[in-house]
Amino acid sequence: MKRILLYLATNIAVLAVITIVLNVLGLNRAGGGIGNILASAAVVGFTGSIVSLLLSKTMAKASVGARVITNPANEAEAWLLQTVENQARQWNLKTPEVAIYDSPDPNAFATGATRNNSLVAVSTGLLHRMTRDEVEAVLAHEMAHVGNGDMVTLTLIQGVVNTFVVFFARIIAGIVAQTRNGNESENHNGIYFVVDFVLQLLFGFLASIIVMWFSRQREYRADAGAAKLVGAPKMIAALQRLKGQGNDLPQNMTAMGIASDNKDSLLSTHPSLDNRIARLQML
Repeated sequence: MKRILLYLATNIAVLAVITIVLNVLGLNRAGGGIGNILASAAVVGFTGSIVSLLLSKTMAKASVGARVITNPANEAEAWLLQTVENQARQWNLKTPEVAIYDSPDPNAFATGATRNNSLVAVSTGLLHRMTRDEVEAVLAHEMAHVGNGDMVTLTLIQGVVNTFVVFFARIIAGIVAQTRNGNESENHNGIYFVVDFVLQLLFGFLASIIVMWFSRQREYRADAGAAKLVGAPKMIAALQRLKGQGNDLPQNMTAMGIASDNKDSLLSTHPSLDNRIARLQML
């Protein structure tokens, strides 16, 4: 229930912000030239991505029930915090918030609005089922995501492709509606709405292929960054350990987790573990 309420609250907030911005900029009125359509498409395309990025830490912690380590309760938590601090120092970054969440599956993720305002979280299953060398490699992978600015980069990419999805769908929908009924037809708005909706679904699917390709590349980069930080053998061992493991992160967070035994496809967020290991072996 908590996850559903958080999801609904986020979407309501995004819709509210989009409506307010469009009205303030005068972009919510019908008609307008190419520039007006592109501007309104950019507002729609970027607002959701940016709001999600700004709320990412809060949403992630609430979704998995993560507990941020402020005062380590035991030696394992102290080691975890110290390891992240050391890795952040090597990246010349402010130490992220370090959190633990309850899950039997070994997993970890990083998120945050900026490189110096981030969160690294690990599951209890990761700590219990992996060696410290392997955990260190997983943490280095997540710190590489932070250091590379992957969260912001993916947000910008998503915003750009969203913008062009909305822009081209509206342009084509307007042409189709006018061609079929003429400018003064009472059916103009109905046809425009239907065509715009269908095209946004189609273009959105095609755009997701682009976004997923970038997502897979960032995983390779994070693996390489971890190998540079702790050594390729540790990172390879960690990925080997993750083979066949589950991933019980909420659906909206699965792309964040390191554990992913997916097969390579156009719509996969992660490369297969075998391909990631092969890439590391080539370093």
